[in-house]
Amino acid sequence: MNGKTIQTVIVTGISGAGKTSALKALEDMNFEAIDNVPLSMLESLMVGAQLELGSDAGSGDHKFARPVAIGVDIRTRDFGVEVFLDRYDQITERQGINARIVFIDCDDEELKRRYEETRHRHPLALDRPVADGIAHERKLVSPLRDRANLVIETTTMGPGGLKNILQAHFAPASEPGLTVFITSFSFRRGLPREADLVFDARFLRNPHYTPELRPLNGRDAAVGDFIGEDEAYEGFFGNVINLLEPLLPRFIKEGKSYLTIAVGCTGGRHRSVFIAEQLTIWFEKQGWKAQLHHRDIGG
Repeated sequence: MNGKTIQTVIVTGISGAGKTSALKALEDMNFEAIDNVPLSMLESLMVGAQLELGSDAGSGDHKFARPVAIGVDIRTRDFGVEVFLDRYDQITERQGINARIVFIDCDDEELKRRYEETRHRHPLALDRPVADGIAHERKLVSPLRDRANLVIETTTMGPGGLKNILQAHFAPASEPGLTVFITSFSFRRGLPREADLVFDARFLRNPHYTPELRPLNGRDAAVGDFIGEDEAYEGFFGNVINLLEPLLPRFIKEGKSYLTIAVGCTGGRHRSVFIAEQLTIWFEKQGWKAQLHHRDIGG
């Protein structure tokens, strides 16, 4: 293998959550998108793309060595989570392939609504209620979610938001600089694997225990006021900014094109959302390119 590697993104997730939209977004970013690839062909596709780059390397022309996006899910022939992960580990370790797993997820209620609106059948519930298929699939693919480099929660997100997140992580930089990706999350659902920096907001007082605030989220003014009144909030937020300011130019100097900052709380709905929103506002005021995503705001 030569010193360069083809970027490979494997897109998987819950049926109906947006995997097809994710592949289309990556295709718009000049990825070669291939869906429902049999696992028996996975290695040949990934290694073949790398060999293509190697053949271009001698001429110095890499325009034909496109990054690859591969869709894999329960509809894939010979699919099995353990089989897939074993092959993925073998390919990336033995062949030195630069591959990342993106898991597209969505809240169960929103998934049911989408299936009802489109009148599509869930692939695991052809003769049963949609909810049964969703529950069965979630149990089957949960190890994939745990292993994913990037989890995108689409419950409250349109195709444009999904595309923005994928661009922040995988689009080649069109201009020099640093794109900051900020995500809120729930510690109960695990740390975002893609995070460079993680901040824990669980020490702040929790709006969840105030009945009128519980159904709201960190984007609502009443929740923001509640958190902002915590005597620990101002010092915490100021210290986060003081930490980040000197780091950002150093990241650019090291050639980093994007930085992922994750803010977590217990449920991923109130405190982390509010702080992520405030961080995004601060970055934009400083002139930085910032992308915002709330991974677990749907509960």
